[in-house]
Amino acid sequence: MRRDSIFYKLFQQAPTLLFELLEESPSNAGQYRFDSVAVKEPRFEIDGVFLPPDTEPGVVYFCEVQFQRDEVLYERLFGESFLYFYRNRSRFTDWQTVIIYPSRSTEQTETHPYRSQLNSDQVHRVFLDELGEIEQLPLGVALMALTTVDEASTPEVARVLLERSRGEVSQEAIRAIIEMITTILVYKFTNLNRQEAEAMLGITTLQETRFYQEAKEDGREEEGRGLVLRLLNRRFGVLPEPLSSQIANLSLAQIESLAEALLDFQTLSDLEAWLQHLQTN
Repeated sequence: MRRDSIFYKLFQQAPTLLFELLEESPSNAGQYRFDSVAVKEPRFEIDGVFLPPDTEPGVVYFCEVQFQRDEVLYERLFGESFLYFYRNRSRFTDWQTVIIYPSRSTEQTETHPYRSQLNSDQVHRVFLDELGEIEQLPLGVALMALTTVDEASTPEVARVLLERSRGEVSQEAIRAIIEMITTILVYKFTNLNRQEAEAMLGITTLQETRFYQEAKEDGREEEGRGLVLRLLNRRFGVLPEPLSSQIANLSLAQIESLAEALLDFQTLSDLEAWLQHLQTN
């Protein structure tokens, strides 16, 4: 799972998320932009850099997301960062470095040569498993921590975070959060396509998902039925023909209800009981 690309996408959408991990942040944090930069002679790319506004010199923040142990990480990180700072000295007043790890076990083994940097107030090591209970974290930080949750717990935690977002952010921000959580699910569950991951998030209905909106706009109701059938087939194996036929004849509103209900189904009998209840009401 390429978690670094997930984090960089998060930072592109909301650069201020980095500063939620730090005790202190610049007064103009909202004006920072996230980017990757190139350094010539020798040429290399630094993937995660938070740049202050061009209007005045400020602090540059280097960010590294490291979910696999790299025994020369600090050699590369400090070497590239210092060279970039040197090449652009007139643009910046200071530098800070943030390294995000899932846990301490992922950190480079040999840290002694870099003790002065690692023990300074300019270098911040963030261990996601030490931030506290994910449900209690700020929403943006919780999305980062979601990448470290075990697969069995991920769907439920993802739905909890999505439910939280309804009461904390705007509708536009909710759509961005849905997109981000969907991306995390697709990365973690490689056997899911994006539409199936979106359906996995359904707490009330599919109406909030990008897939539903596209299906509604384009009049592709059959795709909604097909999506639910694929989810059920993945969970219970190929459905018996009578059940498949019943589902194929459901209205879009009924499909929405089934997409929500199937998250709680444990056996095929639960599906049969749900369809029977639908017929009698």
